[in-house]
Amino acid sequence: MSERDDKTLQCTTCSPLWKKQGTTYCWSDPAAKPGMPGYCPSQSEAELIEESFKKYTADDEEARLAKVAAVVEGLCYQPVTGSDAVNARWTRVEDTLALAGLMGWKKIGIASCIGLLEESERLADILRAQGFEPLSVCCKAGSIDKLELGVQEEHKVRPGTFEPACNPIAQARMLDAAGAEMSIIVGLCVGHDMLFARHSKAPVTTLVVKDRVTGHNPVAVLYGQNFYYKRLQKQKVLDENALERAQGKS
Repeated sequence: MSERDDKTLQCTTCSPLWKKQGTTYCWSDPAAKPGMPGYCPSQSEAELIEESFKKYTADDEEARLAKVAAVVEGLCYQPVTGSDAVNARWTRVEDTLALAGLMGWKKIGIASCIGLLEESERLADILRAQGFEPLSVCCKAGSIDKLELGVQEEHKVRPGTFEPACNPIAQARMLDAAGAEMSIIVGLCVGHDMLFARHSKAPVTTLVVKDRVTGHNPVAVLYGQNFYYKRLQKQKVLDENALERAQGKS
């Protein structure tokens, strides 16, 4: 038994094993698996995993989506002649197009941040060129001032000016009402993306994750941990006083 409780979910700690051996217990030839960590969910959550997997072998839309997603994953790569290596050949846009096409979806919703309308327009052009019907709704639809959310003036981006609140629930409901069979998030704020995904009846995927500093490439922060973004391991993003101010407690 590991020092960790066997119910603790800590798959990230298998990263050193992957770096050392190029494999983990979950991704290995069954005849040559490395040792299973004591906290491995393959063991501690075996019943849950098996029960969940049954959903993928059923005869419904979720099972079909699981199978199509696995097919698209395979199509994303191409073999290298004379080697067991593979090369990635598709971008996320191409992955998304392939998935929608294989699922037979035609009406594709775009939940766009107002700051990425140009990128959303380009996506809509691509969707049309690929035979889909794009539907798009901006996050600020309705143009309701943030003050009506109970947000204090000082917490606006530009205090003292009219600043509309994002309305992701309305985005989801409008796209659903328009017949979207699938919706794509393009740059919604953290939190707003959660609300959109929670309220959308159509399945949701994210194409663009908003990151105002890195050009919408948040993984850059993870690659910069040894130097540029080491502060994230040293100091809180919001200290106690800043947290209280943001919550309107002071």
